Amino acid sequence: MTSADMALPPQDERTMPAAVLHELDRRPLDQTVADVQTLLDLHGHLIVVCSQAVPEGVASRLHTIRSLLESDRIALFQPDLPPLGLAVLARQLRQLASCDLSPGVLASAGRLLTHYVHCGAVLGSVTRLDRVPVGLRQHAKSWVPGTQFGVIAHPQPQLVRIGPEATLAGPEFGTWMLVAKGQSPSDWVGGTLAQAWNVLGLRECPLPAESAQWWGTSRLVEFCTYLPDLSVLYQLVTSVRQSVCHWCGIDVIGDRCVFCSATPPAHDDPAPRAVPPARRPRALESRSSRRYENRSPAG
Repeated sequence: MTSADMALPPQDERTMPAAVLHELDRRPLDQTVADVQTLLDLHGHLIVVCSQAVPEGVASRLHTIRSLLESDRIALFQPDLPPLGLAVLARQLRQLASCDLSPGVLASAGRLLTHYVHCGAVLGSVTRLDRVPVGLRQHAKSWVPGTQFGVIAHPQPQLVRIGPEATLAGPEFGTWMLVAKGQSPSDWVGGTLAQAWNVLGLRECPLPAESAQWWGTSRLVEFCTYLPDLSVLYQLVTSVRQSVCHWCGIDVIGDRCVFCSATPPAHDDPAPRAVPPARRPRALESRSSRRYENRSPAG
């Protein structure tokens, strides 16, 4: 991780700790290179999870470090997810790191698991929101005092003005919800939305520092639903066919190696994509009979 507040508390006793690369764009280059080299020496491979809302210097420094080390054992993972959703995804990878998965399969799992998280926020203004399409009417309503908007950024953009009949389409399988409150008094997420989505449990955490930049306002409540059980995550990852990267020889899932970025040659059949998320987890949902419960605060 590139910031400490993105390293969520462990989900269970098997969750591996996160290594935080502090202030990559502020510290001397030789120090940051030495830190990354130490992690490589300890673990062999490194998966760096980085938000797209980080300062440009952080992303640039990561590519510089990888180039200087001339290492194909560093995977830079920067999906288009809000900060809280990315923090949840990073914790899922930390859970899977305790299993018998090869580095390539573990790193590839990040792209697979993005399909199973729903990320959104309640915003007090959408005037500076550029991650989700916003119409002129919504922009105009942002200037009305007390107006709030419910927004889904992933997997499909949605935007509604919060009112008695406001709804957002959510996951079709059993999930838990994580909520991070910023400068907003809204309880709509923990009450109305969580019940509408039939979440199995709810937890709270501090708002990531990068969330205000990502959403364009500090008047927000960010939320994310996710699959918490390691057994379910492991089954999802191992059910996808693995292949060997023709360039670096590492085991991967999907159509691109996350370490060397190579794609299969044109004459090879690419690995099949994952089964759509609405199907497999729904079958697994019957395993969980836990009722909705509100646990606050926790990780």
